[in-house]
Amino acid sequence: MKSLVSILKELSSAKVIDPCIDYSEYIALDLSANNLKLINKNLQTSADFENYISNYLTKNNAKAAYGGYIETRTLYQRSKIFRNDLIPERNIHIGLDLWTKAETSVIAALDGKVHSFKNNNNLGDYGPTIILEHKIENQKFYTLYGHLSLESIEKINVGDFLKKGEKLASLGKSNVNGDYAPHLHFQIIKNIGDYWGDYLGVCNKNDLDFYTENCPDPNLLLKII
Repeated sequence: MKSLVSILKELSSAKVIDPCIDYSEYIALDLSANNLKLINKNLQTSADFENYISNYLTKNNAKAAYGGYIETRTLYQRSKIFRNDLIPERNIHIGLDLWTKAETSVIAALDGKVHSFKNNNNLGDYGPTIILEHKIENQKFYTLYGHLSLESIEKINVGDFLKKGEKLASLGKSNVNGDYAPHLHFQIIKNIGDYWGDYLGVCNKNDLDFYTENCPDPNLLLKII
């Protein structure tokens, strides 16, 4: 049986936000701890961060910013869900983020059915989240869509089927999306285990090998560059 990575590479490119935004209008965004340009920025609140993203897009004549897979970030330090006394701090992002305006449409990356959904409403968490289940060439896997609007999970049901490119949801504002600037967290998951409407999107360094194996680079499917 083909590996999931091989299948993703062979599939045609997909989009997960407004299909009217061409990939030529995307710009890469580095939010890693190594980005020295962030050190002097005052990004203490979601409003500060939203202004930063908006200015970044305007400066680069872009409509969406993307990046973050296997990116070590400091922005999670404000939330206790990423750190406790028993395990190393979780600060390595294992999905792909797409930053754009709130209420932007979110679309299904592939044909699939709703596996689960949930409002993960802790500070720094996903907020409203939908997970789709897919099966291609006898390989079952999942895609996670986080930081959605509350309306996105009000009229869906487990088992609902969506075609590739069909509208699934819309992006939430900071007051519902975990207190972030509006964006989509998109993640591919091979084995979801017992998770329901949720799955780790940030890991610690000790577990990185496991998560890079279980959550391959989403850009293998999106093919932004």
